Amino acid sequence: MKITPGKQKGLKAVSDSRGVIAAAAMDQRGSLKTAIAKEKGVDKKEVTATMLEEFKTAVSRVLTPHASAVLLDPEYGLPAALARAKNAGLLLAYEATGYDNTKPGRLPDLLDIWSVRRLVAAGADCIKILLYYTPFDPAEINDTKHAWVERIGAECLAADVPFFLEFVGYEEGADEKGLDFAKKKPEVVTRSMEEFSKPQYAVDVLKVEVPVTMAFVKGTRSCKGDSAYTRDEAKEYFRKAAAVAKKPFIYLSAGVSNDTFTETLDLASETGVNFSGVLCGRATWKDGMPIYSKQGAKALEDWLSDQGVKNIKNVNGRLTAAKPWFSFYGATSASALA
Repeated sequence: MKITPGKQKGLKAVSDSRGVIAAAAMDQRGSLKTAIAKEKGVDKKEVTATMLEEFKTAVSRVLTPHASAVLLDPEYGLPAALARAKNAGLLLAYEATGYDNTKPGRLPDLLDIWSVRRLVAAGADCIKILLYYTPFDPAEINDTKHAWVERIGAECLAADVPFFLEFVGYEEGADEKGLDFAKKKPEVVTRSMEEFSKPQYAVDVLKVEVPVTMAFVKGTRSCKGDSAYTRDEAKEYFRKAAAVAKKPFIYLSAGVSNDTFTETLDLASETGVNFSGVLCGRATWKDGMPIYSKQGAKALEDWLSDQGVKNIKNVNGRLTAAKPWFSFYGATSASALA
């Protein structure tokens, strides 16, 4: 395995001194706007671009001293990128927020006025794409998605910049937080990791959900009732998913609480899977949304400086079991892949 100079540089920029990715995520747009509007008790249209920029900048300024990188969007996140700590690399999102809800398949779209070249010019060390994906969709839907990812991979190859692909499982008309979907989730995650490890996509890092829903893992703090799997079964699903990955992978927090995400990472650590870190968003800062909405930016920064920092340190403390991204290829350092 060899890696090009630009890809090596980008991956080093978003990793810590060990080669582990301990990144904060703040690229939410539509969901952030909705949440702030709800907390303020106003219509979504009343949440301005300035508010989103202010929220993102506060998160970036306070949390990035404790992160190896931050994931932002170019629509509202560029002021936050400038406010990040010197130690933190920058990932920029390339997809438009949300998805096409006029047809089945949750088809994605790219930001109209951005390209990989433009994102790199704006300071991106790495490019991130979000894709809603399930192997159970009709072939024509997934064929469209596969071609879409191939195009982005080729664009990142041409610009010699790392490509992070985030895929989120779903089922049309189902409750993705419910018990029925929890039973299907291990296969959804595992087969997705297997698919996007294929070389035609040119993905450098897979940003993945854990293959279980913690609320249904029997015997965990997160499980309050029905269960879909025992703790041992859950650990086996972690191992099966990790075994099919042919690329380094990191876990996303998927909007769960800090307590649930740290418990998730404890479980991953117990299994000994070779994950290379996290890209963690709402599990560190989501409880700051009502504070910002009701009390403003200064109150948010005060909360982040206390509880937000505690949250990100809780996550970082679980990364001792994470393996450097370059060790996935049997290397002892990033430069060994040059």
